[in-house]
Amino acid sequence: MADEDETDMALAAGEGALPSTVTDDLVGSGIADAVSQVPVTVSVRLGVSTMQVSQLLKLTRGAVLELDRGVEEPIDIYVNDRRIARSEVIVVDGSLGATLTEVLASSDTEGQE
Repeated sequence: MADEDETDMALAAGEGALPSTVTDDLVGSGIADAVSQVPVTVSVRLGVSTMQVSQLLKLTRGAVLELDRGVEEPIDIYVNDRRIARSEVIVVDGSLGATLTEVLASSDTEGQE
């Protein structure tokens, strides 16, 4: 019981990662299954274009927005606004899709929006 109290205090203080006994308990209790059902937003970003509001207001049907990416450059995949991977654009049954070419390490995703 004392070990559990120490773990709770360490977690409340924000110290370190969860001990393996705690993560094992979470998996065993079904919390991992419940969390795996939480919806997340996955977005694929082809590129970015920056312009002034006056330019934006002049856009009409057929206008072309030049993006900051070349045709052969990989595109980014985001989960809940955090970049997690790079991919290539593909066509699947007449729809656009993405095929992962690189999963980014967590250090590569820090501070990304």
